[in-house]
Amino acid sequence: MKLKSLIVVMFIGFTFYTHAQTAPQFTKAQTDSVLNTGSGISGPGHNRISKGLGWRTGYEGVMYDGPEPSPEWLTMNKNKATGSAVKKGLLPDIKPIWELHIRDTKIILGGDGYYYMSGSTGDNIWSHTDGVELYRSKNLESWEYLGLVWTIEKDGTWEKRWANMKDKPVRAIWAPELHYVKGTYVIVLSMAPGGISILKSTTGKAEGPYQNIMPEKPMINGIDATLFQDDDGKVYFTWSGGNRIYKMKDDLSGFDGKATEITLAEPDTIPEHHAPKCVKRGMKDFGHEGAVLFKANGKYYLGAADDYEGRYSTCIAMSDNIYGPYKMRHETVPCGGGTGFFKDKKGQWWCSFFGNDAQAPFREKPAIVKIKFDKDGKILIAENQKL
Repeated sequence: MKLKSLIVVMFIGFTFYTHAQTAPQFTKAQTDSVLNTGSGISGPGHNRISKGLGWRTGYEGVMYDGPEPSPEWLTMNKNKATGSAVKKGLLPDIKPIWELHIRDTKIILGGDGYYYMSGSTGDNIWSHTDGVELYRSKNLESWEYLGLVWTIEKDGTWEKRWANMKDKPVRAIWAPELHYVKGTYVIVLSMAPGGISILKSTTGKAEGPYQNIMPEKPMINGIDATLFQDDDGKVYFTWSGGNRIYKMKDDLSGFDGKATEITLAEPDTIPEHHAPKCVKRGMKDFGHEGAVLFKANGKYYLGAADDYEGRYSTCIAMSDNIYGPYKMRHETVPCGGGTGFFKDKKGQWWCSFFGNDAQAPFREKPAIVKIKFDKDGKILIAENQKL
């Protein structure tokens, strides 16, 4: 056999071997057992009736327990200061805007005058979800359920595969975000435990239908992607910890060139302001997941969720240039990590919220917190929280 042919055969063989070793092999019985653990949607929700902590999903208690915390969860967390961010005066006494089970809450103001809300939904997003659910409102108070605007089974391509997470089958969407860019609606989503898709509305409407711009494979590996359109119409993409930024092609069909590495000037080197994984990396980053990118008052804001003094908060730095360098890293809304920032019809700025840690006043329900900017541009909680 000629050397060139031998190399080709070896490459194909290695590729097949690698795929065979890494591709999860689960039986239908195994995947069915996951699908039977609970609903893959959160549904329309209810009017605000919450008095308890809310939901709590995760491997320590994966089943849906209703609007009150389970006895098991309370036992495991009895030594944690539940709701202490409010008691300490770090957060206003906010309430959920809707009785709805949702993580990674993202709210935007669309081009049609509606506010749209998306996020991780379903009884247990760590195991399986049906698709992307969407909610809309005219006033941020009364919400309407639009249902599933994209489903894994009907609309998905590569997303249909079952992945292996902790030796268990998983097929779940993490942190889907709806964005209004270039006069249309785009959804960015992550498939657990990693792999990002970008979906573009074929009608220009928020309810879709949506088409994957790269159906054959993930757009890029990682989680928690977000988009941002600048004043000149250019659209940018970042994900995970926000340490790299891509510019999108004008037609949103893919990336326009290579990613730009982002520099964080004067990193925050206090260990208590970072998750353990960030401490091990030298504390030179914004955070470890839940990337955020937006612009306000002429400044660019880039950040990610981190474990800031035990709170799951988005930590953000600022720059006069989209590619940095970024400086003045700071905790924004305490316990408000994994969400995003938006401006309402009156020009007021808000941070969406869902509650993930023991210091939050509730967990996995949607809320909003009004913010303001100080003279240096840092994000603070606004005194008046009225709409």
